[in-house]
Amino acid sequence: MNSINSSVRDKLLAILTGVTFVGLWEILPASGLINPFFTSSPSRIYVAAKWLFANGFWNDIYVSLTQFTLGMLLAMVVGIVLGLLLGWYKTLNAMFEPFVTMLNAMPRVALLPIIILWLGIGMESKIAAVFLGAFLPIIITVMKGVRTVDENLIKCARSFGANDAQMFLTLAVPSSLPFIVAGLHIAVGRGLVGVVIGELLASQAGVGHMMAKASATFQIDKVFVGVLFLAVFGYLLTELLKLIEKQFEKWRPQ
Repeated sequence: MNSINSSVRDKLLAILTGVTFVGLWEILPASGLINPFFTSSPSRIYVAAKWLFANGFWNDIYVSLTQFTLGMLLAMVVGIVLGLLLGWYKTLNAMFEPFVTMLNAMPRVALLPIIILWLGIGMESKIAAVFLGAFLPIIITVMKGVRTVDENLIKCARSFGANDAQMFLTLAVPSSLPFIVAGLHIAVGRGLVGVVIGELLASQAGVGHMMAKASATFQIDKVFVGVLFLAVFGYLLTELLKLIEKQFEKWRPQ
């Protein structure tokens, strides 16, 4: 009962904070305390959103979400498979972990001009940008997850004659599932950054492309429409991942 009351209280506090923020955002530019030319306001953003949705913004959303989805799926496949293999097999880990560490430490945004030069300004370069941002958090967290397998379980499995492949599938993979979801939490944000920056640099369509055009012509209201769309989309995707993560917490030991 207490946990239910606490959950309701937290949601009410979040709603109250959001309403207060939106109210202040509307009032301050109207009062002249801050310059509305650079900050916009919720009412102006709403008007801009209505115009955008009536004039092709759905296509920009479709392009961005397609690029993001394809890049994330590719990052998930590569990141999970490589993370499991590098975390379980010490020889592979010794061979490739230095490259993973260097890529993770590198500011990957610096590689986007090269990616655009190689792949052009079409969808392929944005998919690569999403993949580049998302797959490293996944591979690193999965590697850590594999290494948390209880040594006693490994010894027990070996004593019953389990081979390496059987232990990999029955111990390493299940143990890594919560870490995979945790890696996806980070990857979602990195992937959104990748697709938006790719569209800002060179694109013919997409939410980032719309924001770049609006910014170039000082249409700050439209820029905020893109920002809020990405924020809401990222939030909803993160909440979905939290629900998935809770399913694994039921059987994972404390």
